[in-house]
This record gives sequence, structure tokens and C-alpha cells, in this order.
Amino acid sequence: MTPIIIACWFYCLLGVVGQYEWQARDSFDEIRMQMDKVNEDNCQIQHLGDLYLPYDSVSHLPDIKDININPVFPNRTALLHLHNMALSRSFFWSYILQSRFIRPAINDTYDPGMMYYFLSTVADVSANPYINASAIYFSPNMSYSPSYRGFFNKTFPRFAPRTFRADDFNDPIHLERISTRNTFTVQDLGSFPNTRLSDDYTTDFYHINEWYKKWLPDNVGKRHDTKTTYHVEIRYANNTNETFNFHGPPAADEYPGPVQWTRPYFDCGRSNRWLVAAVSPVADIYPRHTGFRHIEYPKYTAVSVMEMDFDRIDINQCPKGKGNSGNNRFANTARCKTDTTECEPIHGWGFRRGGYQCRCKPGYRLPTVVRRPYLGEIVERATQEQYYNGFDCSRIGWLHKMPVQWEKAKPYLREKYLEQYHNYRNYSTGSSSLQDTQLNIDQALKFILGMNKDTCKSKTLPELMLRGDISFGAEEFFENEAKMATRLANFISAFLQISDPLEVYSGKRVADRPLTEDQMIGETLALVLGDTKIWTAGTFWDRNKFTNRTFFAPYAYKTQLNTRNFKLEDLARLNKTDEIYTRKSYFQALKQRWATNFDQLEKYYMKIKIRFNETGEHLKKYEHYPNYYRAANLDHGYWTTPYFDCNGTNKWVITYASPFFGWDSLKVKLEFKGIVAVTMDMLQLDINQCDDKFYKPNAFKDTHKCDRKTSYCVPILGRGFETGGYKCECKQGFEYPFEDLITYYDGQLVEAEFNNIVNDTETRYDMFKCRLAGASSIQVNWILLLSVLMIFFLTQRRVENVFNIL
Repeated sequence: MTPIIIACWFYCLLGVVGQYEWQARDSFDEIRMQMDKVNEDNCQIQHLGDLYLPYDSVSHLPDIKDININPVFPNRTALLHLHNMALSRSFFWSYILQSRFIRPAINDTYDPGMMYYFLSTVADVSANPYINASAIYFSPNMSYSPSYRGFFNKTFPRFAPRTFRADDFNDPIHLERISTRNTFTVQDLGSFPNTRLSDDYTTDFYHINEWYKKWLPDNVGKRHDTKTTYHVEIRYANNTNETFNFHGPPAADEYPGPVQWTRPYFDCGRSNRWLVAAVSPVADIYPRHTGFRHIEYPKYTAVSVMEMDFDRIDINQCPKGKGNSGNNRFANTARCKTDTTECEPIHGWGFRRGGYQCRCKPGYRLPTVVRRPYLGEIVERATQEQYYNGFDCSRIGWLHKMPVQWEKAKPYLREKYLEQYHNYRNYSTGSSSLQDTQLNIDQALKFILGMNKDTCKSKTLPELMLRGDISFGAEEFFENEAKMATRLANFISAFLQISDPLEVYSGKRVADRPLTEDQMIGETLALVLGDTKIWTAGTFWDRNKFTNRTFFAPYAYKTQLNTRNFKLEDLARLNKTDEIYTRKSYFQALKQRWATNFDQLEKYYMKIKIRFNETGEHLKKYEHYPNYYRAANLDHGYWTTPYFDCNGTNKWVITYASPFFGWDSLKVKLEFKGIVAVTMDMLQLDINQCDDKFYKPNAFKDTHKCDRKTSYCVPILGRGFETGGYKCECKQGFEYPFEDLITYYDGQLVEAEFNNIVNDTETRYDMFKCRLAGASSIQVNWILLLSVLMIFFLTQRRVENVFNIL
């Protein structure tokens, strides 16, 4: 027994090396404790301040003023899509609420019905995995609706259709007991008893309605022309033209911009999660039908709100610096050793520690037993002993200065590199350069970037179409734009399958009318207005699938990047055989793919509660079968190969198309109804010249010029469709030999110096190599020197003795 007691005493005396006990408390711990303090059971009695996190809990929020100037990195693409979705829906609702001025004035409203609002918010969430809630909140008595008989020029007291993603793991329809993320709770939050002020989202008693207060109520002062105007030129199928001006959210060049962000808040009593919302205003001409146009003025009547989980947003733990400025609650919470390493954020970690890596500072290198920079997650989990004895970089000794005077490469050296890259000695030009076995990237880009609206007219159709592997990475880079098309396709599928215009309800309730031309025009236009990367968008209906139309294809586009002027035309006006839109390759491909079998389509379930009557005293369950619909997801769409749009945008573009479906005439089975297509500028892509797996379809793969013995290639984001979008990092056991502010060779510099070798001009390309890591200092080690001298003298004396003996 005594040895055990002594062992325990000795163990306690030394202390236990724990995983986190040695780490100091920081901002992350404070935010985590505040989040854990609030839950579904106690949120109703929590202090108002405890339901919100600080503004700087979410850093580097997307700003529309910077989107087309600075690259948006992967850890903010989900927030950017949240921003674009809120903006797109704001544009649509503003357009459709004012489109009544296009049509004749009658004693009826052209506004969408209630199911249009509900299913629109459902599609916002179903097509976007990162968006967990979508809503539109109207100001008091500003929502008009055709959903009730005798309701002309009357308004709902409150109207707020909202959809959020439900956890359906315990639903009886899912036998696997696995959450599908395809079930949605849909409610009209404007329906509540008058006595319950805590359910009124327009009052302070609602607590979490910061999204409402961002734009509403809109108290217009003396001037009535304060709302931004957008200009649309419309050309109909009968070749008649119309110019329509409508008021919408603020433009990108205005302050504060069209989208505002809320603080992270606990969605108490609703989804009971910590959410972040993007909010954009909806404009309308108010009041309506007065007979006196001079007293009707533009006003914000509603807000479009998109929400996502706070837990899914990456945090930046690195210190502030150039390119990493702005308010950030979690700045400088990384545990990189600042003496020898520096912090670099990486994406995909969400709200948890470790979303960074510790790179060596200039003048330092990794130990020879370490292959890659230290991963932040490993550093955060380290024990105290592991942390203080590791995660360091070694100082590089004997640093070189970069030479100022350059020389031409020696003939043998030039021949060496031209033999290694033989495609720079024997190569094709023009469109033939893309067909070479080993691609000469400079000649290929010369052909692609040299194409314009004048030269394209002399090219053949095959020359205006590129190989599919030229646009490698487009599926990821343009994923947000593809989701916009998928969202509209999902909505049309939901409306065609759920809403029945012939359905009869009890009381004054009226079924929604079929989809109208104005609604489809507005939806298509909103794609181009809401996402600056989308240059054209079209909703192409198959023959005799749209109400009272043989062909219908609203097609919206813009002619310049930042503009308030847009154009839209109905492609049904083109009736030549080779011009009709149903002959487009992506339309025919999707129609053939979804001709008969629809089993692979996603199945989305809804739990809908609508208002009991027009005044909305309480909710009732929407009893309708089926309560689900089938629609395509992102993977069911079709990506075209890159092509030059010679008769349109005059750009190299790539198109994504998503199909939508509805019931056949007998309502027995689904059938293909049409597609939604969006087109993006291919030249916004980043070229990846680095090595990759043999099966990766990348035309520019393995075209980098890094020294393959001592360094490896790492892509750099944001360089665009040009060479040099990479850096040459030193391999394990090698070091960067120059005195510099960086620890790698920049790809643009490497490519430029290699071209100097090809052109036989002054170059320093042969110096862009890493050297074997060994020299720790240029100073003399005196112990080693004395040892060597002693051994030398002893050896010399011994040799002299041998000679004396002889």
C-alpha cells in the first residue's frame, strides 16, 4: 500500500500534463460560453443582450463594393451566396410588386398569391445547403394579396412567410432515423392573436427582430425620390418593346449598399439556433389605387431575410495585418509561435479552433523531419510539453542576396530547359495549340485571350468551342451561380406540383393562379441583378408547357459589369429552325436525360401552417396531399464546355442549366417542363498549373515551371485566367536561400523568367531553386574548430614520430 501512496504523491507533485489546462482563456472561450449559456428552454427569460453576440464575431463580411475588385476566398463563399440570395429576392419582390404598372388597371391585384410566397422561401432553403432559413417580412398593412375573395385593395395586418430547415431524423416517414435536411417548416409569422405582442415581429417585444429594424419602418421625409431606380428594356415574343423602370434596393455604389448584416443571434422560439442574417429591402409604390399618382411614392414595404448557422462560418484566429484588417473578435487567438512562425488561415473549419496553419517566417525553415506547415488543429490539441518542445522553425544561415545584374543563360543551360519543356520549341499556334499532346500554355492563352467580337466572326464553330478540361474548377468556382439557377428550378417544380389553380377552399380563400409571364420575367431578371458573376440568365419552357403559350423563354442579360440598365427578351420570338431555343445543346441534353425516369430527383417535404383567415388571428395546418415535391439538386444540372458567345456577350463563357418538372395533363406522373440556365464569364476562373492526379480533367495540369527536385507547386487563388497562379514551396529537407519577405518563389515571376530563357534574354530562372537544408549559421563553431585542430596536431605529431623511427 505504501508504494502506491508514494507513487500517487510523486505523481501529484510533478503535475499532470493535460490537453487544455495550460492554455490561457481568450475571446473564443468567452463567445463559446455565451453561446452555451442560452438554449431552447431558457432563451425566453434571458436578458436581451445575451441573445446577441458582438458584431465582430463574424469578420470579413462580403461587401458588394469589393466583390468585383478583390477575390472572395473559399471561407467566405457561403456568406457571399447568402448576400446574393437576399439581394436577388429583394430585386424580384420589388419588380413583381411594381409590375402592375405594365398591365391594364383593373379591380384586382397582380400580386403573387400566398402559396407563391411560401414556396419561394422553401426553394431558397432547399436548393442551398448552407442557407437554413428564408423569409420576407412586410410592414404593417402593406401586403396585398389575391388569395382571398373580395380582398381588392385590402392588406394583411402582418404578413411574414418564413421557411427554416427542420431536423427530421425522428419523422415516421424516414425509417433510417437519419436527418435528410430535406424537410422544411413553413409558417406565416404574421398570423398571431392581437393580444400577444411578443409574437409581433414589428415591435421591440419580439427581441430578435434586428433584421426588421435594419430597413423598416421606412419613414420617408420630404423627398419622395429617395429610392434607387433600375431600368429594364423588355422585348416580347411579338417583337413589341417596352421600357420599365422600377424602384429597388440601394445600388452597389450607394451607402450603406443593398445588403446589411445582423449580429449573430439566438433564434429563440423558432429554430433555436445561433444564426446570422443578410437583409435587403423590398420597394413598392405606396399607397396603392388612390387615383392620385402624385401622392403615391416609392417606399420600403418589406425586407428579404436570409439566415445561416453561425457554427458554419469560419473564424480567423490569425493576427491583424495587411489584407487581414477589420474588426475581428478572434484575432490573435492562434497558437503559432510568433518568434519563428506566422499564422495563415485555412477554410472549412467553421466555428471551432484550429482553422489555420503555422508557416515558417522568412529566414526560417521547417525541421527536416517535418513535411508541411504545422496544422492549427494539431497545435491546439497539443500538451504543454509537446507545444513548448515542438512547432518551431529553424533559422536559415548563409542567406543570399537576390542578384541585381542579370545575364543571359549559357547555351547549354538554355538547351537543357528547352529539352525539358520541348513544347516551347515545337508548338502550334491559334486554335491548334489546344490540340497538342503537351500543351504550350502561353500559346493556348494567346489564342483564348486574343478572341474578341471582331475576330470571332471569321472563326468556325469548332474554333469557338473549347475542350471541357479548359474550364477545370468551374463547378466549384461558379457553384454559387449554379445554386441560383437550381433555386429557381426548384421553385418552379414546387409550384407546378403543389399549387393547383382549380382547387376549391372553404370560406373566402382562393387558390393561386398559374404562373404568369411577369412572374417568370421577374424571376429570370432577379438572377442577373442579384449575382454580378451571372451575365445572362434564361428560363426556357418546353413546347406547350407554359400556360396559354406554345413557346416561352424569358432571357435576361447585361452589357456591362456594374450597371443599373438591363435587357430582357422572350426568345420565343426567334422562330427559325437553327435559332429556336429548344435546339440548344444543354436543353436537349437535359430533356433526353429526364425523359422518363425521375427516381433520382430529390424529395422535399414541407410542414406548412397558414393563416386561418385574412385577418390572421391564428395559424392552421395546411392539409394538402402530397405535402412534398420532387426537384433537381445541384448535381442533376448540366455544365457546358466553354464557348465564345459571338452574338451576345462577346466573351468566353460557360453555362449551367438546371431542369424543372411538373405533373402531366392527367396528374399521374412527372414530366420535364423546361430548364433554367445561367451563363458566366470563363475568364474569371483561376488557372491551376500544379500537378494533380492522372484522372483530373485539367488541361493546364503540370504546366508549372517550379524546380521539381527541390520544390513543389501550390495554387494561389485570385490570379485569374493567366499563367503564374501558383507558388513554388521548398520540399522537405530543402530551404529558401534568399533574404526576402517571402519563403517561396512566386509563379508569375517564375513564368516571366522562364520566358526570358525561351526568348534568349537576360534571366535568373536557374536561381529559382531551393537548396539542401544544412547550414544553420555562417559563424564558426569554436568547439568544433578546436576539436578539429587538436585532432590535426595529434595526427601530425604521430606522423612525425613515425618518420623519425624510420
